[in-house]
Amino acid sequence: MKDPDDAARPEVLPERPQSPHPNYITPAGLQRLRVQAQDLQTRIQGISPSDDSNEMALLQRDLRWLEGRLKRAIPVDPAVQAPDRVRFGLTVEVRREDGSTDTLTIVGEDEAEAGVGRISWTSPLAGALLDAEPGDEVVWQRPVGKARLEVVAVRRP
Repeated sequence: MKDPDDAARPEVLPERPQSPHPNYITPAGLQRLRVQAQDLQTRIQGISPSDDSNEMALLQRDLRWLEGRLKRAIPVDPAVQAPDRVRFGLTVEVRREDGSTDTLTIVGEDEAEAGVGRISWTSPLAGALLDAEPGDEVVWQRPVGKARLEVVAVRRP
């Protein structure tokens, strides 16, 4: 049972874990993190003492996590990457075994959004593609089995 005297006390939230990987990030992704942190700071400043203290605790925890990501950020500019092989920040076009093609950009963990073709450099798919050159065939180990992909082209986004 919850003690009625605890009703006003904020819930103790566990910290959001930081990734064990280096925080490689594109300049655009770094800017998005900075905007998110600024937005959280603004929201925190807008909360008055009479507002929900659980919301304040949640926002402060998220801000600490974002600040940790920003401190660990290692910006990598795709504009200076040679598009001769698949590298962080570059876009790769691949052909599947059935002949269909996909266009993917290798980005940082905080930028990944598979639905729009941005995949984390730590993902198994990116791991299979990194350092491949146009014309290379790579094997992507998926949970449902292996898939062969041909690297068609590499370019800056």
